[in-house]
Amino acid sequence: MQTNYIGKIQSGKLTKNKTTDAGQDIHSSESVIIPPMDSRLISTELHIAIPDHHVGLLWSRSGLSVKHKLEVGAGCIDFGYTGEVKVHVYNHDTEPYKVNKGDKIAQLLTIPINLNSYNQVDSLEETDRGMNGFGSSGH
Repeated sequence: MQTNYIGKIQSGKLTKNKTTDAGQDIHSSESVIIPPMDSRLISTELHIAIPDHHVGLLWSRSGLSVKHKLEVGAGCIDFGYTGEVKVHVYNHDTEPYKVNKGDKIAQLLTIPINLNSYNQVDSLEETDRGMNGFGSSGH
């Protein structure tokens, strides 16, 4: 089995259960109780270097989301940032949730990005969809 490394980890814990998983698990470095209908910023002690022309996206773990109503917010790590990765976790449940030190709390997706800029114009070309937003596709 060949392993492809694209970034560097200085500290903290980043794991992958299967080589074909898109995300890598991020672990809490502290024990925290998240009250119901509230959120906490959780330390990970993870310091990583996202590769040039990539972004690290923090996503919720499906099991925590479905079973415990925990969702991750504020999750964009630019490739120039090397400070500690902290995870903002929302508890949408009516019960408090305890995160233990070492628990998997989020997943990191590392994807290439387009660094092009947008050009300011006076108007945009008309399209079939136009300004029709939410629900306009019939679902």
